[in-house]
Amino acid sequence: MFLILTYQLKQVKFLEKMQRDQFNFFWDEANPLTGQNKDRTTVDGSVDNHPQSSIAATGFGLAACVIGAERGFKSKQEIEARVVTTLSFIKNNMTNMHGFYYHFVDMNTGEQVWDCEISSIDTTLLMVGVLTARSYFSTNKQIQALATELYDAVDWPWMLNNRDVFSMGFQNGKFIEARWDENSELMMIILLALGSKTHPVPLSTWEAFARPIYTYGNETFVFANAPLFTHQFSHAFFDFKDKIDLFKVNYFENSIKATRAHKQFCLSLNYSTYNEDTWGITASDYIGGYTAWGGPPARGPIDGSLVPCACGGSLPFLDECADVLFNIYQKYPKSYQKYGFVDAFNPLSEWYGTCSLGIDLGITLVQTENYLTNLINKEFMKNAEMQNAMELAGFTQQKNENKWMMPVFVSLTVIISLAAVVLTFKFAGTKGYKKVQ
Repeated sequence: MFLILTYQLKQVKFLEKMQRDQFNFFWDEANPLTGQNKDRTTVDGSVDNHPQSSIAATGFGLAACVIGAERGFKSKQEIEARVVTTLSFIKNNMTNMHGFYYHFVDMNTGEQVWDCEISSIDTTLLMVGVLTARSYFSTNKQIQALATELYDAVDWPWMLNNRDVFSMGFQNGKFIEARWDENSELMMIILLALGSKTHPVPLSTWEAFARPIYTYGNETFVFANAPLFTHQFSHAFFDFKDKIDLFKVNYFENSIKATRAHKQFCLSLNYSTYNEDTWGITASDYIGGYTAWGGPPARGPIDGSLVPCACGGSLPFLDECADVLFNIYQKYPKSYQKYGFVDAFNPLSEWYGTCSLGIDLGITLVQTENYLTNLINKEFMKNAEMQNAMELAGFTQQKNENKWMMPVFVSLTVIISLAAVVLTFKFAGTKGYKKVQ
């Protein structure tokens, strides 16, 4: 018992250290005059002279500000000022079309870079951060006004372009042909749009996307023919626990099954790096550049690399994901640098990624907080528009026999003195979800 509690204490301390280091990325690698976060930077945080910002990273940066304020990483006054700067710059300096923004911008000027698209998913990731900040900093009138104005300005029906499924973006004067038409992170786009008070979309958008069923090993679930992150991003903000929609799907339980299937898939491959202690791949850097690898089924040039954010993003779904991250941290010290884990690494070839990526640090930071305290889910779901969106999509509480409960994850602090051993227990958050018998 003592050894188990000691291990849990070390694991929680590691997760808290990881969160602080990841928060530092979003604080240090943003332009303090604009609040815009770098898309990526060097793992040691050295000056790289690359000013490209991702609006998705900035969205995660706003959620990071909430976590930083709650955990005291910076003063609440400093953090609120940074949030105001971020929102003001977006409103006053960044080009948009119908409230949608360019995927990548110059963090100093807000101007489009790389001839990139006006992005539906990345605008969504920006807006979920905006709304999380609005909820948490509820007494700050500037944040309230700016956040509401930015969200209300998004013209969601425009991005449908007379269809029931959203375009992936707008580029070179026309809508991108590719559509959000199959289960993936698209749920967050649709729900934000359903909940809009100013530019709502019809319920048909929730009904229109395909929900293919897939079986791998012992797991049968609603499938996304894409990397594991597609089962994570919506859950970082929307709370799907204990709920089913019009199609009677429990998407939280579905992501549990998808993560289990991914583990089985990794262990089925002939790489010594994939075992009970260490596993997980999702879209990331690799030795040849960037790839959307994963499975099942196998996709991309899988070579035995480990991608820490695969388990980082699934922390609320599987208890053992925390064990995997802790094991990687202990077994492969070169994989952990200034801002947390490198994006990916391969112990077999001794290749270690040289960059920290905003969205991959962001999903890990946010899902770690949801795993420990459920803070981001709780704050985001306080937004009345999001509650309305869930209701419109037909979400209802699931019957008791299928509910998942949240047991307490207790950490142990041991204080040894000459006189006695004092055991102090504190609630550190949640440790997984167990089915009620």
